[in-house]
Amino acid sequence: MDDVVIGLEVHVQLNKLRTKLFCSCPLDYHHSPPNTHVCPVCLGMPGAMPVINKEAVKAAIKVALALNSEVQHFTVFDRKNYFYPDLPRGFQISQYDRPLALGGYVSIEIDGQEKKIQLKRVHMEEDPGKLSYKGSITTAKYSMIDYNRSGAPLLEIVTEPVMNSPKEARLFLNKLRMILEYLDVFDGDLEGSMRVDANISIRGGGRVEIKNISSFKGVERALSYEVMRQKNLMQRGRAVARETRHFDEARNITVTLRSKEEEQDYRYFPEPDLVPIYTEEILKEVEGTLPEMPEEKRERLKAEYGIGDNYARVLILDVRMADYFENVAKHVNPKLAASWIVDVLRGELNYRGWSFVKCMEIFPPSEFAKLIEYFDKDRITEKGVVEVIRTKLDSGGEVDEIIAKKGLFAIPKEEIIRFCKEAIEENPKAVQDYLNGKKQALNFLVGQVMKKTRGRADPGETAKMLEEMLA
Repeated sequence: MDDVVIGLEVHVQLNKLRTKLFCSCPLDYHHSPPNTHVCPVCLGMPGAMPVINKEAVKAAIKVALALNSEVQHFTVFDRKNYFYPDLPRGFQISQYDRPLALGGYVSIEIDGQEKKIQLKRVHMEEDPGKLSYKGSITTAKYSMIDYNRSGAPLLEIVTEPVMNSPKEARLFLNKLRMILEYLDVFDGDLEGSMRVDANISIRGGGRVEIKNISSFKGVERALSYEVMRQKNLMQRGRAVARETRHFDEARNITVTLRSKEEEQDYRYFPEPDLVPIYTEEILKEVEGTLPEMPEEKRERLKAEYGIGDNYARVLILDVRMADYFENVAKHVNPKLAASWIVDVLRGELNYRGWSFVKCMEIFPPSEFAKLIEYFDKDRITEKGVVEVIRTKLDSGGEVDEIIAKKGLFAIPKEEIIRFCKEAIEENPKAVQDYLNGKKQALNFLVGQVMKKTRGRADPGETAKMLEEMLA
């Protein structure tokens, strides 16, 4: 898709802060009734004056540093003028000529090759309110406005037009979200935490902007549809109009919203109610607070715990999963811990739509370590471990209680050997069939042992024992 050119404008809400960008209204509005976390400032009342939230500036600088951007020593807020119902002032306080940071990059891996997605700028702005529709934006007869989100601190991260496929865009967004969660300034699970405007064109055609895509999968689907739509137009000899479109997630298509605005349409000018920010002192304060970033953590996990790169790559995808692993690996074989967390526990959580935050509460690392230790000492089978994990996640209870109640403690090896001998003595026909080359007869004998042990023996190990005895 070398003829496809994609650039993204990613709006990231700094939702781990306590208050909004220019007022003291709390940010924990997500489960509150509409229009209850508001004040004269975020409602744009005449005479209400904004005051910058210093913690928001510090969080923004932390993000810029992690994205390898150059933080500017002098930054100014501007008024971006446009009229829309979710913008109570009739303008948005944003940044234009003097953004917080310039340049930077995010590294992704595409088809086994590293690619640096170059950034153009990182700037701060306030979030507008939220418009809700009964139905879709194209069919609803009216819209409802909730200003709880109005004034929330946003970062706009603008890439250069260097992506060449929808897949690259998704990989970039996944990596960006990972970085933001490592910085602990952002919770990606909250509604509206990350919204994307995607600019896409086919070489030789007009540029189209797709506004306010709210999910990573949505970005990839919207861009894939738009590639197909634009190529079909060009193949028929028709021009691709320069316009703004909306992605209808229900129908997986983009629809026309309006003609594309140019920068001059917004009539930017400096915000007279906010003083410029000199960042030098804040920058010094923030530089020493950057946490261990994903690539650093991956290399440390490999060196410190001796796990393979394949497991380390998966563990660092979620900082909470990596923390969970380390809490378990302190007490048991780290390679076993990595295997069970990545291959089994992660899948069970994904199936239930749960995160490792919930796992920490329901299945504490100390309990998981106990279960893995039992497996390592052959006190429980692989099948038994899976059953304990599922029971623990679905019904709760202590690991020891679940094992005792379900009778999952493994039978000692000496007993399994005795049961194998009994199965051979009691089933001479099956033994003869096996010796005559009917390999399925071995499965019958394994089944007899499993009956005697009430399913507590490991089928694979039992089969090996029987094979050795019959040899």
